[in-house]
Amino acid sequence: MSVLSDHIALEGSLLERTDFSGQSASDVRLDQSRLAHVDLTTTALSRSVLEDVLIVGGSWANTRTAEMRLRRVAFEGVRMTGADLSSASLKDVAFSDCRIDLGSFRFAKLAQVSFERCQLDEIDFYGAELQSVMFVDCLMRRAVWADATLTRCEMRGTDISGAGNPERLRGVRMPLADVLASAVELAAAAGVEIVG
Repeated sequence: MSVLSDHIALEGSLLERTDFSGQSASDVRLDQSRLAHVDLTTTALSRSVLEDVLIVGGSWANTRTAEMRLRRVAFEGVRMTGADLSSASLKDVAFSDCRIDLGSFRFAKLAQVSFERCQLDEIDFYGAELQSVMFVDCLMRRAVWADATLTRCEMRGTDISGAGNPERLRGVRMPLADVLASAVELAAAAGVEIVG
């Protein structure tokens, strides 16, 4: 197992099959780096910054990232069940084929972020600000949207069944087929009572 410590700064690095699970560190900075199959399970990374980073495989399950800042970061096939990105700032970030169920983006700020083919069941966007965020072919059942603000966001082929506070999705763009598939949630948001 490798050891994390505070105030580490790495640039142009490759971390491969490294185990940092269960550790904690603050003010970690990664620039122009690649993480391949790195294990950060239950790791705490407060006030850390990742810029121009590619993360492939590995685990961020139950990771706590208080006030993390992500810029131009791509996550590919990363297991992030229960990851806590509360109050994080994400800009130009892409998640593809990731499992982020039970994760939290409470009070986070997301701008130009995409989620493609991700499992986001019971994801928590309470109080989050989403700007130009795209969800494509995702499972987002029972997601929490209370007090979230969405601007210029789009959902395509995404299952939003059981959404909490679906009225917060006002203004989201969706193809007609997706609107029809989400009729129950959208009717609830509009205060329409469905009768048999």
